[in-house]
Amino acid sequence: MKFKKLGRRFYARPALTVAKDLLGKFIVRKYQGKEIVGMIVETEAYIGPEDRASHVFGGKITERNKAEFLVGGHIYIYLVYGMYWQLNIVTGQVGQPECVLIRALEPTVKSDVIPNGPGKLCKYLKLDKSFYACDIANNDKIWLEDRVMRVPCAKIVSSPRIGIDYAGEWAKKPWRFYVKDNKFISKI
Repeated sequence: MKFKKLGRRFYARPALTVAKDLLGKFIVRKYQGKEIVGMIVETEAYIGPEDRASHVFGGKITERNKAEFLVGGHIYIYLVYGMYWQLNIVTGQVGQPECVLIRALEPTVKSDVIPNGPGKLCKYLKLDKSFYACDIANNDKIWLEDRVMRVPCAKIVSSPRIGIDYAGEWAKKPWRFYVKDNKFISKI
């Protein structure tokens, strides 16, 4: 069955909107002639230069974060603790850096890797630095699809983002979104 790929218009919106709308969408990764697929069940929004938890806080542009300044639909991937890749989808317009961290997936097939956290998710999808600035709106190695009906608002839970205590009051913003009662959300 052929499913609809998400286009530029979906991503070229504010991060807080896209973060909720990504729940229930599917990431498809083409790897060695096969597809690795998972449904997005947890996200976190980062709203740009004013967000103390964002890598673009204060408007700084670095080699690491410059992909965030691209138009929505590009990948911003980076390494944490020298060993875990983190997949972010850039949102919004060119020069207005916002992004959504994809925190967890529900896999469509049994896997040795349970993608219930950002690092495990990248391991499950076999993602690395080579995907930096990749345009998922126009790509044949990785893309997002709309396969099911939208997740109902009553099933979307919001809570503070995880692991950003350094951001002070910004750490308490309820910009982490997940599907209620899904067993694949990350463990806190």
